[in-house]
Amino acid sequence: MTRVSARFCSGVAALEDVLHRQMRELRTAVSTLPDFIRNNTEPILAEWETFARSLPLGDAMDIAALRDHARDMLGVIAADLSAPQTATQQADKSKGLSDAAGRQSQTAAQAHGAGRAGSGFTVEQMVAEFRALRASVIRLWTRRQPQAGLSELQDVIRFNEAIDQAIAESIGTYTREVRQSKDRFLAILGHDLRTPIGAILTSTQFVLDTGELAEPHRALIAQMEVTARRMNRLVADLLEFTRTRFGDAIPIVAAEMDAGRMLEDVASEVRASYPTSVVSVRSSGDLRGRWDCERLTQAVTNLVSNAVHHGTPGAPIDIEAHGSGDELVISVRNQGPAIATDRIGKIFDGMKELGAPRDGDRRQHLGLGLYIVDKIVRAHGGSITAESSTERGTVFTVHLPREVHRASPR
Repeated sequence: MTRVSARFCSGVAALEDVLHRQMRELRTAVSTLPDFIRNNTEPILAEWETFARSLPLGDAMDIAALRDHARDMLGVIAADLSAPQTATQQADKSKGLSDAAGRQSQTAAQAHGAGRAGSGFTVEQMVAEFRALRASVIRLWTRRQPQAGLSELQDVIRFNEAIDQAIAESIGTYTREVRQSKDRFLAILGHDLRTPIGAILTSTQFVLDTGELAEPHRALIAQMEVTARRMNRLVADLLEFTRTRFGDAIPIVAAEMDAGRMLEDVASEVRASYPTSVVSVRSSGDLRGRWDCERLTQAVTNLVSNAVHHGTPGAPIDIEAHGSGDELVISVRNQGPAIATDRIGKIFDGMKELGAPRDGDRRQHLGLGLYIVDKIVRAHGGSITAESSTERGTVFTVHLPREVHRASPR
């Protein structure tokens, strides 16, 4: 028994040595995830491409262009996984705080987003690329990992964090590029429209001034002039919108003016443009001050036009102004359906639909005029509020300081 026991123990010890040697060799053969990414970039890209082709959007994507920034992104991700990460850095990533925020040069992911925006890709297609990249790396690595421990799990967590950060960087750049392209298009469109509209205005004014037209031709030409003037205001709003979207404030040139006279002029113009509308003006106090008359005329005209389009047809539109101390208060009120509570807080945002137009009016009004009003009022150092209810109707109230303290040249 002693000899058998000795042999058994010797055999167990030899078997343990073999197992320990195999485990050491296995640990040596299995690389960490960052090393795996560096050493297997080409297989990962090939797997990624195959996966991308299988996506529902794969046929719409330029597969050859899928690799343009992928190699660089894999290199950045591998370097990130290899670097030590503090608990604070991990918490920042979980909150969506990108490491690229303070960099002057673009990251590979940001360049990828800019390229996709310029190539006409949709955001869904771009996100699908990252989904393919994530799946390709994890699929290939897990095939070569006979077992996964805590260290491997940590690598996978950090890899997913790096992919999520790359997606956030790419989408952020993509969104900015698309928005700027739209704004440039609107600016060019608005600028180019002014020339033909100006030609229409000049021609209609010339024909009307001759006084040689008989009815109904004179009425038709007069209506053309009114319509052209409205088109000109809309184009002006469009240009102001694109100006502010590019970060420029609306310039203000302040001069002595009488707000009461300005309001009467606006009311007369609106009555001429919309003969069925009833517009009244009531004023009190001192309405004189230093403001930009052209800009204030634009703002009040937009408010009254908004009241015409969204108020009850035939119901009166009331313009009230009161000057007291160092402030001028102007309000525009109309009767009609109340603006929903969830919309009134966004009513001054550009390109926001204000709701269904009134009966018989199929036009969609996107609130661009109100956006411009808000910018003009703010440029004067004032404020504007909106209130709406079924009983009182909708009222916009503008508070302006008596004098603009900072005037910028136009």
